[in-house]
Amino acid sequence: MKTTYLSFCLCVSVSLLACNSNSNSQQTKEGDTVKTETQEVKLPAPDEKAAKNKFSKVIGWPANITPKAPAGFSVTRFASDIKSPRNMYITPNGDVVVVLTNSERSAVEKVANAVTGKAKSEVPGKSANTILLYRDVNKDGKPDQTHTFLSGLNQPYGMTIIGGSFYVANTDGLWQYPYKNGDTKITGTGKKILSLPAGGYNNHWTRNLITNENQSKIYITVGSGSNVGENGMEHEVRRANILEINPDGKGEKIYASGLRNPVGVDWAPGTNMLWTAVNERDGLGDDLVPDYITSVKEGAFYGWPYAYFGQNEDPRLKGQNPALVQKTVVPDVAVGAHTASLGLAFYKGTKFPQKYQGGAFIGQHGSWNRSALSGYKVAFVPFKAGKPTGKPEDFLTGFIADADKGEVYGRPVGVTLTPDGALLVADDVSGVIWRVAAK
Repeated sequence: MKTTYLSFCLCVSVSLLACNSNSNSQQTKEGDTVKTETQEVKLPAPDEKAAKNKFSKVIGWPANITPKAPAGFSVTRFASDIKSPRNMYITPNGDVVVVLTNSERSAVEKVANAVTGKAKSEVPGKSANTILLYRDVNKDGKPDQTHTFLSGLNQPYGMTIIGGSFYVANTDGLWQYPYKNGDTKITGTGKKILSLPAGGYNNHWTRNLITNENQSKIYITVGSGSNVGENGMEHEVRRANILEINPDGKGEKIYASGLRNPVGVDWAPGTNMLWTAVNERDGLGDDLVPDYITSVKEGAFYGWPYAYFGQNEDPRLKGQNPALVQKTVVPDVAVGAHTASLGLAFYKGTKFPQKYQGGAFIGQHGSWNRSALSGYKVAFVPFKAGKPTGKPEDFLTGFIADADKGEVYGRPVGVTLTPDGALLVADDVSGVIWRVAAK
């Protein structure tokens, strides 16, 4: 289904008339402070001249050092020495499939990154474009088998299984392959069932996937192609959205919009409410704009590019779309500016202590566009009955080796819950998947 930008705006405007009145009934804006159910988020004045960069230098993990979890948890290497593990998915029989994928830069960008230092914080070279499968036969928390599940892809990220089909979202489209439970390798021929706008600003090339409970719908995250629409909004059609389609790739509609770069997605336990982790915009200062996790209300508009964290108008787009500014929904939980919060997984197991059960884990890849490093950890937000009950707190730390020098051991991305109640954390630049388990 083709969607024009004009029809997108009309769709958003009409659908939000219904949802805007009650989407954030307990969230109000007071001056430079936005109040949510669990936070008072203080927003400094936007300052385009205050934008700073500090790229991290990844030095890798020494053999005797691991990330640090709270007391009562163990942290071990589930897998290592692999190129850019970015996202993970658990198959019905408990196998762990992992996409090996990274951004690919033009020759001009590579030279610029080498000069600025950005190349030191990213996985270099061509993307592996491969999916590995790990099988833990004896259920001891360590994989006994490793298989190349699928290769020859184009910057894959999201994965899901529906019946006899394995789906993978490349940066430019959704592919469907024949699959049966227990397969260690995809051998059948796949087909592209949906084209997607490829690539994007900085690292907005990832396309994540999730299905609803009865697997009648697939939701696809698509990040913006720019920071704040500077290339023209005609180039942002179907971007900065979560799309909804049928399993055959048809019936596309915009489920929610104005999400600059939604990546992590999961369903809040005990609810039918979808949540996402979103990277916000650059260029307004160290502490603007907060990245966030939020419930995703069907038909809602979350501000990009005209407004941020509620109805705060971006000064670079002043007066361009006041109607959409007024319809902007306030996100639920701010998780820090420029933290690059990419991973999201609710803890639906029983092995972790009670405070973590039902809560959200957030993989924060870490900043490059801030004067001091932020993120570089896995954060946790407590939930009860599908709603946040507290502020974000540190869960898995120790990724920063020397903050002053900008040296880091690694950068966490995807987070996934295993059937035995452990949490897997993909560290792309160091080529490690960490396993966090309750002792």
